[in-house]
Amino acid sequence: MRRLRRTLAAAAGSAALALALPTASAHAATGYFSYVYEAPGGGARPGFLVAPPSGKCVTLPEAIQEYLPPAHSPRNHTASTATVFAGPYCTGAHFTLRPEGGHGSERLKLRSVRFS
Repeated sequence: MRRLRRTLAAAAGSAALALALPTASAHAATGYFSYVYEAPGGGARPGFLVAPPSGKCVTLPEAIQEYLPPAHSPRNHTASTATVFAGPYCTGAHFTLRPEGGHGSERLKLRSVRFS
């Protein structure tokens, strides 16, 4: 009887822990997001966000300052919808890119992105 109680208590504890822990998909968008930015010395360079966080604003480090040119040509290769913003910290005009291949041209300028 004592062994049965311990087993049931352990099973209940494991179930509670499993329900309390978030799944990986709730914290990160699966896949990667790419964009192009202008390097300080000149020339276009690719930038990447691998498994970016879901639901949080990500300001692109290469385009965070107003004196830097914004990034462009985003490509969303994540399983989440990506909303790109013209300003840092997810401010300004925005555009939504569909999951698994949504993209924008060189005319689409961005400084931040949020995945949902």
